[in-house]
Amino acid sequence: MLRAHPTAKTKKKQPLRFIATCASGLEPLVSEEIASFGGDEIAETPGAVSWAGNLETGYRACLWSRFASRILLELTRFDAPDPDALYTHAGTILWDDHFTVESTFAVHTTLVNATLNHSQFASLRIKDAIVDQFRKRFGKRPDVNASAPDIRINLHVQGTDASLSLDLSGESLHRRGYRSGSGEAPLKETLAAAIVRLSGWLERAENEPILLDPMCGGGTLLIEAALMLSHSAPGLLRKTFGFMAWNKHDPQLWERLTQEALDRESESIPEPWPQFIGYDADPKVVAAARKNVIAAGLRDVIVIKQRQLARLQSPGPRGCMLTNPPYGERLSDKEVVKYLYRCLGRTFRDQFEGWTLGFFTANPDLAEMTGISWQERHRFFNGPIKCQLLVGRENQMNEKAAHSWTLVPLEPGSPGEDFANRLIKNCETLLPWAKEEEVTCFRIYDSDIPEYNLAVDLYEEWVHVQEYAPPASIDQEKAEQRFSLALQVIRSVFETPRSRLFIKTRQKQKGTQQYQKKPGTGSLHEVHEGGGRFLVNFTDYLDTGLFLDHRITRARLGQLAQGKTFLNLFAYTGTATVYAAMGGATATTTVDISETYLTRAQANLALNGFGGPLHQTVEADCIDWLRRNHERFGVIFVDPPTFSNARHRNQTFDVQKDHPALLRLAMQHLAKGGTLVFSSNFRKFKLDESLTRDFAVREISDETVPPDFQRNRRIHRCWEFRHREQQDASAELAA
Repeated sequence: MLRAHPTAKTKKKQPLRFIATCASGLEPLVSEEIASFGGDEIAETPGAVSWAGNLETGYRACLWSRFASRILLELTRFDAPDPDALYTHAGTILWDDHFTVESTFAVHTTLVNATLNHSQFASLRIKDAIVDQFRKRFGKRPDVNASAPDIRINLHVQGTDASLSLDLSGESLHRRGYRSGSGEAPLKETLAAAIVRLSGWLERAENEPILLDPMCGGGTLLIEAALMLSHSAPGLLRKTFGFMAWNKHDPQLWERLTQEALDRESESIPEPWPQFIGYDADPKVVAAARKNVIAAGLRDVIVIKQRQLARLQSPGPRGCMLTNPPYGERLSDKEVVKYLYRCLGRTFRDQFEGWTLGFFTANPDLAEMTGISWQERHRFFNGPIKCQLLVGRENQMNEKAAHSWTLVPLEPGSPGEDFANRLIKNCETLLPWAKEEEVTCFRIYDSDIPEYNLAVDLYEEWVHVQEYAPPASIDQEKAEQRFSLALQVIRSVFETPRSRLFIKTRQKQKGTQQYQKKPGTGSLHEVHEGGGRFLVNFTDYLDTGLFLDHRITRARLGQLAQGKTFLNLFAYTGTATVYAAMGGATATTTVDISETYLTRAQANLALNGFGGPLHQTVEADCIDWLRRNHERFGVIFVDPPTFSNARHRNQTFDVQKDHPALLRLAMQHLAKGGTLVFSSNFRKFKLDESLTRDFAVREISDETVPPDFQRNRRIHRCWEFRHREQQDASAELAA
């Protein structure tokens, strides 16, 4: 029998080298995991964690890592100044040690500041080396399958330092196996797990027994939290891993590790479970989230419901709200997201005292709109997007108190005393009324004295003055002096600083002038009306975005819309849509030709907690849209401009001439039993008599002009339209 020479040393088996790739910022979490799996010589680099260990550490990483994207087994490392070096070094590996000629494979390459500049060509050179070796040794070659290979080879080149690795994971580890579909931008499971971990809720779960996501999408945050709390290995739901087609795969080792994971899971089920609650505004997303929950084996643990943010209420005295709200990548989307964040923060402050908020966002500056004081900030990436997880528990913003006005009379004999006295007289009537009715935005003066040809509106603590352009017969210099005096009187009577006084000149608008922007700062102010919140612009456009004379009309629409679908035509800033949504409309559609106004409409909806596909906005010419669309609605609001250029139809719109055709077209979209409300601000408007013969029409102008506009009852006219059979049926019932 041969014996080893006494001086010969038995060669010590070298440990394997592994690399776990991950999203940038998650390296410390992955390092903690690797240490718990028994890894040695752990080292972090951007987007990766490497370690030395035996095969069991690699298998444990595949089975248990919640934060890593892929687990790679390093095969070789070499210098690669050019593509030929790739071919040469790849050819030194005995590839049949790793997979057979019947297996399919693929090569994936990442280049970081490399001298090589074409990842596909680099992958091709590695592929050539592999197939050439197989063909030379066995006379045939394995096939390439780029989408679903049995074996995945990873080439990483940084500078000229190259490494070739076997991908043990196969598909990315974020694919746990439970997600079938979710929202437009699903949150990767690995990132969701990191958000749960860094929020600190797992350590606080006993004191915060509710985890709630008000914008849950596919439910990923809730599912990952439940799996973590129950110590369920994230790899248990996966059917395949990359190592399963590897020649050196150890099935007995893998079986032992999976059985160990199953035993641990069965021993770790919480008693009792915390509450896991998810809401989303999109019914289709809710359906997909429920399927994900069932696939994860958590049907009896996680509750998913369809709910708008506006309807969000606290389900208990203590808990954690953890959410990944929309980011808003486009500029117009960011404007909407800003007010969604404000609504979320206000809801949290008002409804969730004693709770913790975990807020994941790519817009940390906009997150300040929530008004929450953040105690923790964690920075990492969602793909290429820089993000932060903000964790807070305390409020830093208190709701401002309602503004109260103190009126200061002028000294007797002062210039403009007659104007000041009229302002004070009007306010003595209107201020008590406004306080009793909780109206904070209203008109106090509208050309009551001919010499002062202007309108004055109060918007909470702001004063908005509109000068009506004087007729040509009035001396321009004299008119300017009179207007300047009026402004001095307003500032004096209301003790208003210049920063809270906004001035515009109103004149007859032609064509598209009604939509043209005026010089201004563009800032939006939030005001209150009817239990809602609305954004007004005092500087950039002739109108602020909130027609005060339609206050009662909006409230009426909110009452009519309960339990019905709502269509808002010529919607402007969507204030009527907000009322309909607050009133309980099942869905709303808001149509306007102006992208600018629709963005404001979306912002108004978001500010009040409404959004998603049930509250859609459509940029279109309203008449063209009515002709193309075939939906029916329970309530329709039609408030067209007096005159406009319909750009897409190459013709103008005149409300007096065109309203019969418009209303007949709109009535085709009114459901049986529904109501259409039509309004016009054209002072000389006359409703076409044929409409009253074809439809049940009732004028409601006197009912919809509010008290602050009683001095000018021609501010608008308003009608309700219904189908004739409704009126006939009502008459029969009454009889």
